Amino acid sequence: MKSIFKAVSMTTAVIALSTTISFASDLSGVVKSGETALGNILTDTAGMTLYTFDKDANGKSACNGGCAKAWPPLLVKTKTPETGDYTKITRDDGNKQWAYKGKPLYGWVKDTKPGDVTGDKFKGVWHIVKP
Repeated sequence: MKSIFKAVSMTTAVIALSTTISFASDLSGVVKSGETALGNILTDTAGMTLYTFDKDANGKSACNGGCAKAWPPLLVKTKTPETGDYTKITRDDGNKQWAYKGKPLYGWVKDTKPGDVTGDKFKGVWHIVKP
């Protein structure tokens, strides 16, 4: 009985590990995590901080026009499939945007280098994204 339990535990661990590896490779061309002064956060592939906007609701972006110029949406540029907490939403202009746990993801033009988090808590409605 112990050997069966051990085998099941090992199999579960291998499946969990392979799921994690698969997840990381599935989105490696889209997002990654990085260390900042505010801890571990989600970034784009260039290491730039990603943010969410409190006014976004129901999987829809409320940041368009001038807002989207200051807070560029993380647009879908490849055929990378949705996985886990990462989904795609359709913006008002028809483009697809990545979302994490239903919240659309954005950059911030005033972040100039990887690790910058100057948009966090901007006007009380913009927030860094923690994995």
